[in-house]
Amino acid sequence: MNDSTALVTGAHVGSRDAARGARAVAEIGGGARLLVLDVTDDESVTEAARQVESLDILINNAGIMVDGRSAPEADVDSFRRTYETNLFGVLAVTNAFLPALRRSAVPRIVNVSSGTGSLSWNADPEHPFAASGGSGAAYRSSKTALNALTLYYAQALAAEGFKVNTLAPGLRATDLNSRAAASDGDPAEAAAGAVRLALLPDDGPTGQFFSWDGTPAPW
Repeated sequence: MNDSTALVTGAHVGSRDAARGARAVAEIGGGARLLVLDVTDDESVTEAARQVESLDILINNAGIMVDGRSAPEADVDSFRRTYETNLFGVLAVTNAFLPALRRSAVPRIVNVSSGTGSLSWNADPEHPFAASGGSGAAYRSSKTALNALTLYYAQALAAEGFKVNTLAPGLRATDLNSRAAASDGDPAEAAAGAVRLALLPDDGPTGQFFSWDGTPAPW
C-alpha cells in the first residue's frame, strides 16, 4: 500500500446522486465503479455493501452543514439532520462494510472530520475558531462526535490490524456552505491527506486526528 495508484484502481465511488457520481467516476478513471449510496437510508447502505465483496480502504467523506446557528438559536431538527449524515451515516456505512474490510490483509478507515470539531481549538481564546461565538453548533459538535467515534473504532478493531484515523481537511472550495464555496482551497490538497492515511504502513498510527498536511490535530 505504498502507491496512490492502488487507491484508484478498482475504487468504488459512493454518491447519492447517480449523475454526479457517474461524472466523478469518469474523472477518476482507473476502473472506478459507481455505488449509489445515501448514507441516511438503511436500505441504500445495505444494497451498496452487498455489491462489495472485499475492500482494503473505506473513506467516509459524506457531510452536510444544515445551518450556521449557535446552540441557543438552533432547533432540534437541524441537529438531527446534521447528525444523521455526519455521524450516524458514518456508523451505518462503516458497520455495513466491515465484513468486506475484514477480508483485507491491510484494512484502513479514514473519516473526514473538521478542524472545527476540535474542542481544544474551540476552547483556545487565541484560536480563530473561538471567535465564532459558538456558531455552527450542529455541524461542529457532529464532527467532535465523529472524532470520538473514530477513536472507538480504532480501539475496537486494533487487534484485527485496522488503522482507523480522522482527517481535518481544511476549508476547501466545495458546496458545504457559502464560505466554502467562496474559498480558494484546493480539494485535491485535502484529498492527498486522506490518501496518506489510507495508505498507512502496518506500523502507522491508528486512533489519531490529523490535519490535511499530516500534522497531528488536537482533540
